[in-house]
Amino acid sequence: MARQYDVMVAGHLCFDVIPRFPDTGATRIDEILRPGKLVQMEEAMMSTGGPVSNTGIGLKKLGSNVCFCARVGDDDFGKLTIDYLKTSGNADGIHVVSNSASSYTVALAPPNIDRIFLHNPGTNNEFCADDLTPELISQCKHFHFGYPPLMRRMYENDGKELQRVFEMAKLAGATTSCDMALPDPSSESGKASWRTILENILPFVDIFLPSVEEAFFMLEPEDFLKMKEEKGGAELIDYLTAADYSRLADKLLALGAKMTSLKSGHRGFYFKTKDHAGLEGLGEAEPGDIGNWASRELWCPAFNAAQLASATGSGDSSIAGFLSAFFRGLTLEESLRVANCVGWQNVQELDALSGIKSWDQTIDMLQTPMRTNELNITMAGWVESKEFGLWAGPNDPIAHS
Repeated sequence: MARQYDVMVAGHLCFDVIPRFPDTGATRIDEILRPGKLVQMEEAMMSTGGPVSNTGIGLKKLGSNVCFCARVGDDDFGKLTIDYLKTSGNADGIHVVSNSASSYTVALAPPNIDRIFLHNPGTNNEFCADDLTPELISQCKHFHFGYPPLMRRMYENDGKELQRVFEMAKLAGATTSCDMALPDPSSESGKASWRTILENILPFVDIFLPSVEEAFFMLEPEDFLKMKEEKGGAELIDYLTAADYSRLADKLLALGAKMTSLKSGHRGFYFKTKDHAGLEGLGEAEPGDIGNWASRELWCPAFNAAQLASATGSGDSSIAGFLSAFFRGLTLEESLRVANCVGWQNVQELDALSGIKSWDQTIDMLQTPMRTNELNITMAGWVESKEFGLWAGPNDPIAHS
């Protein structure tokens, strides 16, 4: 029997307030925000945020039939959140909890400065497997969950509640995916045993979609913190080598995931998969040519964003692009390029959604020349493929063609 929805997007949901900063030429946040200073601002944008919104509505704009699953309170932020979602998909899976505060985020994103989030998790902290409706999941080909590190019941008790969530989705026959967030190492979430949590959930996660920093922190926290200190707190994307990426991906696949990304911002979208036998049991949304997806290691460079408005939700948007291509039966090579294209669309606008184009517009964009950021991989065995516009790892079929 045909399923009603292409995908259920569940997990973290909030309401975003995004003040627009004028472009003053500042390159550090302390040049703008100082105690006692009045900062002249432009208009503020308001939208829903978090992966339920960013990935879910992104998928909707790209043509997928989407339903949402999350918790909100019965306050003004909750009412606004539901109103926004009703215009973009199905809000039947949104639970309204009485006398509870909805989650909100104030996103500070001055031009050319990495963003800062002021975030209240609100009702996200109490989300649990009981918020899922088995009947609704059974109507979905794919189940995507986002940001468990920002949801207390998802990471406490070694992630046992998160494991229940994915077990329910797999029992319903859905293909599954999971996106992460990087917790503050000093927070309750940052002190959780993420290696243990991954051991518990990844056998039920078909497509794991963390960033490289998230994977590094969760698998090798001591090394992550040491490198972070050595680099003065900078993002580690530019300091991790291709060998680091391969090592981290191999660990995630060994823990049970069938496929894994290591999203890398301006360095693009790295992806690695198990062999053909390891991809068995994917579920309702398995790729059309599963052989194309087996035993792969690819790194697709990001498209160059000459003017970056904001990177808010760029990872969520790239996932929407990737999953849209996956649902449509595109090859892995094509899916990675779509992911990067939708991520590029995202950073052209201040908010997470207004820049996202339709599926046909996105494919049209990919038919035109789009300059990519330079990605030089010096590790032995890696091969640049001009045909596909990406790099292939030593054991990928492209490297031997």
